[in-house]
Amino acid sequence: MLTIFTSTLTPMLMMFACILIGYILAKKKLLPDSADTALSKLETYALLPALTLSTFMNQCSLESLSAMRWYILSAAGLILLAVGLSYPLSRLFAKGGYERNVYKYAFAFGNYGFLGNAIVPIVLGQEYLYPYMLFSLPLTVVCYSWGLAVLIPKKEGKPSLIKNFMNPSIFAVVIGVVLGIAGAKAVMPQFVSLTLTGLGNCVGPVSMILTGIVTAKYSLKDLLARPLVYLSSILRLVILPAAFAAILILLKADPLIVKLSLFAFATPFGLNTVVFPSAYGGDPSTGASLALISHTLCVITIPLLFAAVSFFL
Repeated sequence: MLTIFTSTLTPMLMMFACILIGYILAKKKLLPDSADTALSKLETYALLPALTLSTFMNQCSLESLSAMRWYILSAAGLILLAVGLSYPLSRLFAKGGYERNVYKYAFAFGNYGFLGNAIVPIVLGQEYLYPYMLFSLPLTVVCYSWGLAVLIPKKEGKPSLIKNFMNPSIFAVVIGVVLGIAGAKAVMPQFVSLTLTGLGNCVGPVSMILTGIVTAKYSLKDLLARPLVYLSSILRLVILPAAFAAILILLKADPLIVKLSLFAFATPFGLNTVVFPSAYGGDPSTGASLALISHTLCVITIPLLFAAVSFFL
């Protein structure tokens, strides 16, 4: 268990160091005020799509999709359970209004994309990134449908599902699947593959630097002085993922599915709980506090939880 803990702790410390870098750079005014917007667009339109496209193009096939169908079905069941639990849990942390919706989203989705995609190859191995991305597909579908509907206030009008799914991440999955099944990697120029790989390697560090930049806009004292955020972070980081892993173990699921569920559901709160309240006139400080505290605590909780669950597999 100690070996598993230390091997998982190392990449988590690296990610946390990136958060500190972003935080310090922003606090010292060494970056322009628009740095968070620029990095967010870089992640959304270049880095994550490149990682997704490269992974699916190189590993996707009809055989792998068939063999790993249980990965997708297992994740679909877990995210539906997470959404269902988010309703009663959000009532414990917010009296009502838009803040309750922020908590609903927060309890349903962790930072499974940027952080999960970054640490899975380091902890499990590069070959496990493709299974993880397949596992994450149902989370992405629910995130861009129910998740965005929750975060966009009703007064802004009903969000368009078609518009929500017209985004670079979904396009990258579709194009990657088509290229993978077609065997395009055999004829793909090397410079294209190297470009996609290089961009993809930046996903984790840049997303953590972005987290530091965003949280630096708020008073550190105010962000840390929120007792309910600590409790919600424990639920997000430990209790919910541990419960989901226990369910999978009791159902005798593939051990790899159990491990992948941890990296998907034990990740900290993402930045959408900051971005959307800021865009629609809500209070972004709650989301910023959730992001800062959970990203700090996950440095220890993810290695501990992964080591503990691995012991039972």
